[in-house]
Formats: sequence, C-alpha cells, structure tokens
Amino acid sequence: MTQSLTYLDHNATTPLKPAAMEAMKALLLLPGNASATHKAGRAARAAIERARAQVAALVNAGPQAVIVFTSGATEANNLVLKGAGCERVLASAAEHASVLQAREDIGMIPVLPDGLVDLAALDRMLAGNTAQTLISVMLVNNETGVIQPVGKVMEIAKKRGALVHCDAVQAAGRMPVDIQALGVDYMTLSSHKIGGPQGAGALVMANCVAVAPEISGGGQEKNMRAGTENVSAIAGFGVAAELAAEDMEAYQRLASLRDRVEAELKKAAPALHVFGENAPRVVNTTMFAHEGLTADTQMIALDLAGVCVSNGSACGSGTVRASHVLKAMGVADDLASCALRVSFGWNSTDADADMFIQKWTEIYKRRQKRAS
Repeated sequence: MTQSLTYLDHNATTPLKPAAMEAMKALLLLPGNASATHKAGRAARAAIERARAQVAALVNAGPQAVIVFTSGATEANNLVLKGAGCERVLASAAEHASVLQAREDIGMIPVLPDGLVDLAALDRMLAGNTAQTLISVMLVNNETGVIQPVGKVMEIAKKRGALVHCDAVQAAGRMPVDIQALGVDYMTLSSHKIGGPQGAGALVMANCVAVAPEISGGGQEKNMRAGTENVSAIAGFGVAAELAAEDMEAYQRLASLRDRVEAELKKAAPALHVFGENAPRVVNTTMFAHEGLTADTQMIALDLAGVCVSNGSACGSGTVRASHVLKAMGVADDLASCALRVSFGWNSTDADADMFIQKWTEIYKRRQKRAS
C-alpha cells in the first residue's frame, strides 16, 4: 500500500494483483457478449472458459465438476443453500451471514470454545434423519482464521446420507484446497479474497449436481445463473486464481507476521486473549481482545494513524453488536466487544506488522495510564 496507509484487512478484501488488473483492462476494451456467436463474442467466451479452468485448478475440481460464475460468494452461497433442493439445512453457528441468512429454517450446529465445529453434536443432529439434508461448514472462519475439520464433517455426512457445502472463501489461496480430497458436494469461492476484482465469485459443484437458479431470464452459466457474464471481472478472477495457486508456498511467510504481532502484543499486554489460538488456523489471520479496550476505540485510533483493521466480518463490522462467531464460541459480550481482527495478505510486509504493533501498543499504554 502507500506509505500513509497500512492495510491489514485482507479478509475483508485484498488488493487487486497487477496481473489480474491487466487481464481486466484487455477485456474491458472487448465489446463482445459471451453468448454471441461472432468473433468478439467468441473471444469473450474464450476468456470466461479460460478463467473457469484456472479456478478449477485452484481447488482441484475434477472432470465431473461444474463451475458457475456469480457476482460473488454471497450469491454463490445463496444459490446452493436455496437451490440444492434440500428439505433440511444445517450450518455451523460460526458461518458467514450469507449462509446463516440464506434461509429462515437453518438448524445451527454448535461450535466448541476454540471455534471448531462440534462434530459429536452434528452426528446427534443427524441421528434418525430421513429428510434430504445439506450441511454447510466453512473451511476457514473469516473472523478467527480457524480451520474447520471439513473432512470429518464429510465422514459424518456420508454415514447419514447428507450433502455437504463448504464455503472456502477464506481458504482458497491461503492453504491447499482440494475439493476432491475433501469430498464435499459444493464449494463457494470469491475473487476479491485472492487478489482478483470485487464482483465475481463461483459455485463449484463437484459431482455435477445442478442447482435451481435464483436468477432467471437467460441460459448463461449452464442455465443456473442468468444474466450477461461480467467478462472482465471473471477474467481477473481467473488470473488471480492461477497466481494464488503458484504463490501458495510463498504465502505461508505470513505466519511469521501473524505470530510476531501476537507475541509482541502479549508482551505488552499479558492479559490479551487470542481467539482460536489452540486450534488450527490459517496463516494470515489473528483475532484478539483485551478486556476494557473496546473495538471501536481501537479502530478509531488506528484509523487516525493510517492503519486499516476490522472488528470482524466486513459485512458486520461498523456495528456495536458482538461478533456472532465469538458468541457461538461462548465468549462473553464484554470481551467480544473488544475484539479486533488483523488479516495480512499477498503484499503485506514486516513494516506493516511493525506499524501495527507500535500503534496498538501506544493505544494500550494510553488506556492503562488513564485506568491507573
């Protein structure tokens, strides 16, 4: 980022990668509609299909998989939860709002204090189940970075005859994601979390199990998502997916930045609580709180210092409500209201981590001085 801005909110959106931007520029100058049969239309169609292959490679989608491009992961989540034709839907209580609010009849699977889904509770909820059921469990939590045991969820689902949807938005590009190895039926992805543009996402159907469209009026995306495709955004998504796959190993360096932030903050404030600290976590994310130091106070002070962080999901931050993820983990409201999320990304540097540590420590010391 610029010298005046330290951007540490990559889980909300990550900056556009230059190569993705270049791909988009080239397509923005192309007048073709991908449904047209003339030369310009065929060029647009070729760009979309190239992106489809790039996205498929990122998650190792097999030859039986179908990828439907959408306006983003929110639409993709709604498409599968509403369109899969399942009478019963169960979702972990720590899912993104675009899952939890997609239907009014979703059954909540509890999570444990470390943020991991309660597998025993899920098994009990499915005991004697006769309805066609869809289970929705994300691979990586967008607030805490906790990696969910989706493979074990899949084992329970198979035993009980249920389908599984996995929101892999915060996992793709940050850890290996293999839809075939996981065995899930549906997976959702987002472009702007991996260095692509906002406004593009995808639903991956591993076993070619079609969903009923939410948007009708055209035959685009194999009759599952009507509307002229956003060719340039999809092309940018594809390039970002290819780059994410290539840069996976290099991305793991972010663990050192996250760990240094946690260690330095704990040194300054020993009572700091790191959520999900003892669970497997993705390398770029930390969510923590210090009782008495509210999220609003921290965010305002950090923003004035040119440091961009959040108090949770970008879809829910800016409110005074405690995070539903932390509530599901059993965190008391007083502590949850103090939670801050720091998320690094592909262009994060040591200097970014140093700046955050410095500014947060100053905020904490000022608070301690006032309290004494």
